[in-house]
Amino acid sequence: MDDSAAATRVEWREWGPDAFAAADRMGKPVLLSLAATWCTHCHEMDETTYSEPRIAANVNDGFVPVRVDVDRHPRVSERYNMGGFPSTVFLTPDGEVLTGAGYLGSDGMRQVIDSVREMWDAKGISAGSVPRSVQGNDTPSGEITDDVEGRMVGQLRAAYDETAGGWGSDAKFPMPRTVEFALKRERDQALRSLNAISANLLDDYAGGFYRYATESDWSGIQYEKVLDTNVSLVRAFANAYLYTGKEEYRDPAEKTLEFLTTTLWTGEAFAGSQAAGESAEYYALDPTEREDVPEPSVDDTVFADWNALAVDAFLTYYAYTDDDRARQYAERTLEYVQTELIADDRVIHYRDGDETGERGLLSDHARVVSALTTARQVLGADTLDAAERLADYALDELRSAGSFTDGPASGPALLDRPLRPLDANVEFADALLDLHALTGTERYRDAARDAVEAFAGASDRFGPQAAHYAAVATRLQRPDLTIAVADDAGSDLHRAALRMADHEKVVIPDASGDAYDRGNAYVVTDDGVSDPAALPEELAALVAERVD
Repeated sequence: MDDSAAATRVEWREWGPDAFAAADRMGKPVLLSLAATWCTHCHEMDETTYSEPRIAANVNDGFVPVRVDVDRHPRVSERYNMGGFPSTVFLTPDGEVLTGAGYLGSDGMRQVIDSVREMWDAKGISAGSVPRSVQGNDTPSGEITDDVEGRMVGQLRAAYDETAGGWGSDAKFPMPRTVEFALKRERDQALRSLNAISANLLDDYAGGFYRYATESDWSGIQYEKVLDTNVSLVRAFANAYLYTGKEEYRDPAEKTLEFLTTTLWTGEAFAGSQAAGESAEYYALDPTEREDVPEPSVDDTVFADWNALAVDAFLTYYAYTDDDRARQYAERTLEYVQTELIADDRVIHYRDGDETGERGLLSDHARVVSALTTARQVLGADTLDAAERLADYALDELRSAGSFTDGPASGPALLDRPLRPLDANVEFADALLDLHALTGTERYRDAARDAVEAFAGASDRFGPQAAHYAAVATRLQRPDLTIAVADDAGSDLHRAALRMADHEKVVIPDASGDAYDRGNAYVVTDDGVSDPAALPEELAALVAERVD
């Protein structure tokens, strides 16, 4: 239980079977509060609504209150999230949904409590319903077509904010995966969006990116600094630097590396987040004034998926810049993930001291496999066996009708119902394509295609937030740019291969086989292997010829 929840007057229980068994035994609904340690509005609701004596008494008397950290319990969040945090959800003892809302002030909470009590008294458990996402319906499958990429480009053009940058007319999120898709297809949009992100969401003093802005002009900054957003933006800015060579895209990544390796570094890996503080006023202070004010708190929980993203981002930055600090922290983080967050070929979702989270979640496996394949490409590390074991676990245990479920179908409430999230399926498919390129194992590419096709029937309705889907679908329709380097990792030829201007390429260091002569690099496509390139400039010419 986090300190914010513990300071309220509500008698919170931890998520688990005991809480739902108690609700069943007492004949009461469950009040589920979804919150995060970094979430400013969650803390506000704790300080006002849940600390109001009469509301707290009503909650304690009429409900079984359960508090869930959404970062630690992503499967709970995916099933019950009401569109943001905090989410306030009322459930039957079986975990079905009675009603739900987001932030509720004191008056709003009183009205909802009264409404739920009336509903419960009149209908009982029959008033509950199961969210559509876990009703067991098939995903909208179809065939991947060549126009998926073009349709997404059209979506970007329709949604792009020509005035402020970024996509959408409401709140502005950084959307790093969308930026990366646009870097190859709508580069001006991507670069202008990164400029807006840098100008509005980057902490110029301490480094690190804030989470998002509530308004379309990038005002109303939400000052939380969350690890996954930050490392994903490091990678996006690094990829922009790859294409442009401009310091204006390298500098934000470098400042964020400094923040991550100081403020969020635990000594072994990266902490999950830094909160916004007691108020946004902290971040409006001048640098000298900040020194006299306590820094906002840091959640030291080490999450496997977010640390894997950090490895991927840091190695991407190192590949383009030779920044040795990025390499060292990537290697140390990857070692921690491999030794402390993997057991029996399953990834452990988080570790906080001796406390650990669920095992075998799809997102964790997708991102750790991706980190391992990136380590192979950039460092020449011996990581492919581990990547294959983790991928094989998901293929064997999480595959359902072609797509993948978010984790093992077990747990209280609706956790035993399968949920097949689009984002995690796409991330895993992307990782499987890299693994296929590095190992030649066809079943990884076949599984990636199945996962992407499982959602193809709805691809014409995907907006800019799903641009990563279009990127992976395009990889499946067209041959990857794969560069085999028959030379050591770190050689001039290998470094040149990493810096070929296509961030979706796959680089195979220390490649061997009858098709390769030592000391040369080759471009590999479905049509075969190119002529050898002994020098970086020769390789650049081969890549330009194949890409054109």
